[in-house]
Amino acid sequence: MLRSLWEEPRAPGAPARVWRDWVLVAAVVAGALVEGALRPDLPWRPLVVGLAVAIAPTLLWRRTSPLLMAAIAFGACEAVGLVIGGDPQLNALAFLLILLYALVRWGSGRELVIGSAAVLTKLTVSFALGQLTVTDTIGGLVVLTAAGASAAALRYRARARGRELDQVKLLERERIARDLHDTVAHHVSAIAIRAQAGLATAPARPEAAVEALRVIEAEASRTLAEMRGMVRALRGTDPAERAPGPRVHDLAQLAGAPTGGPLVDVELVGDLDDLPPPVGAAIYRLAQESVTNARRHARHATRIEVRVAADARAVRLRVSDDGDAGLGRPASPGYGLVGMMERAGLLGGTCEAGPNPDRGWTVTAILPRVATA
Repeated sequence: MLRSLWEEPRAPGAPARVWRDWVLVAAVVAGALVEGALRPDLPWRPLVVGLAVAIAPTLLWRRTSPLLMAAIAFGACEAVGLVIGGDPQLNALAFLLILLYALVRWGSGRELVIGSAAVLTKLTVSFALGQLTVTDTIGGLVVLTAAGASAAALRYRARARGRELDQVKLLERERIARDLHDTVAHHVSAIAIRAQAGLATAPARPEAAVEALRVIEAEASRTLAEMRGMVRALRGTDPAERAPGPRVHDLAQLAGAPTGGPLVDVELVGDLDDLPPPVGAAIYRLAQESVTNARRHARHATRIEVRVAADARAVRLRVSDDGDAGLGRPASPGYGLVGMMERAGLLGGTCEAGPNPDRGWTVTAILPRVATA
């Protein structure tokens, strides 16, 4: 277990400095200056206040370099403690707990082990030298444990969500692979039938063999183009279908007003007949998922509009509802939306979702007519 902890990598997705970090540093500096001005009993006032002001900027790099920032801050405190003969008695230095929290939340396993060992050693030495009482030592351990446990819980939660999102993306890739397999199987079946027909009629009608070869060439070229335009995703073990998957014109099946649900209005504009099957299937899946989400989350919605417009270069999808804005909607992207974004991205397009200015929610997607990997 210790070996696995030691080899634990840093938590992914550590955010860079944001405006809140600067506000936090400013608050720490202001708190130290105010405390120094209002506490007449503060020993070594200029030194300890200057210490807090000097090490406060370590908060800016606490996520990207957690161990280094903790070492700088605690090392400076220890150096000042040697000068004044005890720990600095400044309440503003409580921000050091944030550095410990960041170390557990974002640091690697070896950084966590080294930092924890250093802090525990400091507490043990201070207790042994009589600088801390039993009560202070136990209280310090409780506070440090609480901060570390909170950081570890959030780190585990973020990791679990990351695994779930990866699983959603993998499932979406599998669905794309199924659509590709079904489309290719359909074209290959047509090729095989044409080849058999050409062989059967060749003795009586030689020109039929030429016609069959032309059809085979066209079908084979179309199939290869679709396969090159799609990502190479792993396919599951589900049995293959010989019929093509859903297409844009199948969106008409979503129209109507189900019992107790909002009215779904579908509008198709532009040339949608010769869309590559992967693009058509993606538009259908994106619209279907968007309508499902609107029916599930759009409170007091009476209408869901689905509009697909195609031109010579791209196909645009827009699904909007008139539900109450923000009510019942997830604060972060749900797994369905993540899957839609993954599908659109794999085809070289984009997919976005968000609230409307007045009311309702809108999902927009743009896919190129020729899918790109």
